[in-house]
Amino acid sequence: MKAITVGERELREAVTMKEAIDAVRRGFVDLAGGEFEMPTRTALRDGQFLVMSAHHRSTASAMFKTLSVNFERKPAITGTVVWSETGRLDHLVADAGAVTALRTGAVVGVATDLLAPPDAGRLTLIGAGGQAPDQVRAVHAVRPLRQLTVVDADRSRAQALIGALEPELPGVELLTATDAVSAVRRAEIVCCATNATSPLFPESALPAQVHVNAIGAYRPTMRELPDELLASSTVVVDELDAVLEESGEIIHALEAGAITKDALTELGTALTAPTAEYGKRTVFKSVGVAVQDWAIARLLADKFLA
Repeated sequence: MKAITVGERELREAVTMKEAIDAVRRGFVDLAGGEFEMPTRTALRDGQFLVMSAHHRSTASAMFKTLSVNFERKPAITGTVVWSETGRLDHLVADAGAVTALRTGAVVGVATDLLAPPDAGRLTLIGAGGQAPDQVRAVHAVRPLRQLTVVDADRSRAQALIGALEPELPGVELLTATDAVSAVRRAEIVCCATNATSPLFPESALPAQVHVNAIGAYRPTMRELPDELLASSTVVVDELDAVLEESGEIIHALEAGAITKDALTELGTALTAPTAEYGKRTVFKSVGVAVQDWAIARLLADKFLA
């Protein structure tokens, strides 16, 4: 019996964004079908330490992730993802920061593919931190981009991200901005990847038809979206129990009476619904759940433990 260790470089070489999106999509379908035992994650010190786990019944496999989060350091996320399966003696240990970035991008790819207009190609990304590159890659994988605007209070960070992504985005118009309100006015897709504690823009700043992904706020004290946007949109969430406990946007909107629990649709349900009709504005809110990590860990296990 041995442990196979997979670092960020090995993960990036082994798993494409398309593979990650497909794997996470299958994971959420299985979640909706009752295939997972998945406790709500344990959060300590207001989310600075997180513990997540998921057991996939039909494959008798399990994933356990422990990590620490500190936005004052680089990388902000450190920790380990451990994969084990009753049919295999060996187990896999992967870098939690790399897995988290990839799986967070992948779930946005799944939601964007489901909810964004088929011809959407103008993306505004708010936040140029560690999660940002995979947000762009995931959206581009399902909705080929014509234009990308990266918004960050520190324009040099936005420019650095644009420079890093440019080789992957030939023919895409690449822009930077410091003002989120003006940057979202002509967006067809918006991705929010910040640690904000108050809304990044008012609902009135958005066009009539737009899809918004919000993945940055993962604690009740954090919030990227205004109540009015949630009230006027079709809202899909990664997992109901998770967002009711951890999402500042959802908790605030419910307490304000802007939305009700009945207005929230889980991603797995939305993927398996035979006929889904969505309005002109759609929102995907994710706090991150263990099925996403399980999906990436299973891909790695199939590649490295075969």
